[in-house]
Amino acid sequence: MEAEGVGRRLVELVADEAAVAGISGGQAYARATVDVPPARWRDALRAARDDAELACDFFDWLSAVDELDAGFDVVAHLWSTTRRHGVLLRTRVPREAAEVASVVDVYPGADWHERETHEMFGIVFAGHEGLRPLLLPPQFEGHPLRKEFVLASRVAKPWPGAKEPGESEAGGGRRAVRPPGVPAPGEWGSTPTPAGAGGVGEGPRGGAPARPARRPPGDRPPRGDRPQRPAAGDRPQRPAAGDPPPRPAAGDPPQRPAAGDPPPRPAPGDGDGGGAR
Repeated sequence: MEAEGVGRRLVELVADEAAVAGISGGQAYARATVDVPPARWRDALRAARDDAELACDFFDWLSAVDELDAGFDVVAHLWSTTRRHGVLLRTRVPREAAEVASVVDVYPGADWHERETHEMFGIVFAGHEGLRPLLLPPQFEGHPLRKEFVLASRVAKPWPGAKEPGESEAGGGRRAVRPPGVPAPGEWGSTPTPAGAGGVGEGPRGGAPARPARRPPGDRPPRGDRPQRPAAGDRPQRPAAGDPPPRPAAGDPPQRPAAGDPPPRPAPGDGDGGGAR
């Protein structure tokens, strides 16, 4: 069945005036899309599974999209292993009461997907009895994939800025901009904007990150007080390979042989080793 036919068939099964069929992007990989109201979310997924023409017996994935003031789009992708077609189902929930029915009893594979979506977006899946943290530690606060969530790494690190559309690579410099996910100055409430988060020219609370102050010339020690490296002639010379060790000068204490070295041979005329008697 073609993508258009899949969408029309599912809209007929849902039998709701608010259900709308469409086609996703992707050219040869386009899928049928069906938008349904939250109250018909479970019915739509059950119809896609049980209908003989659709036969979407494989649950692929479920996630959400933050549409800001419009709310959240909950999206699920189903696939038919026998008919070889797929469908994208979507429903939109309000931001203030982000809740939709769980479909774990329809597709058990949606269990972890609903847990992750609840964790990342804060959407409640009514009827799911195990919405426990899946990826984040239990003490984590907030929902990282909401667009108002401020990413700490983007605040702590300076943002290099980006070229405006149409700027040539040769001319024009980079304009300092706020990193994605960092609000403008004044939108943080009682929390002051960190240095570098506001960009240049956006008020005293923002601004470019401060560079470390350079040491004034007067604070540097004079050259005469700096430690001098020994000259080349003052450095001790290492004996070359094959040269005999230097003999100690008169009056120097004898050197003890290192561990493992053979004992020194007596010189001619010393002791009983020979020489004139």
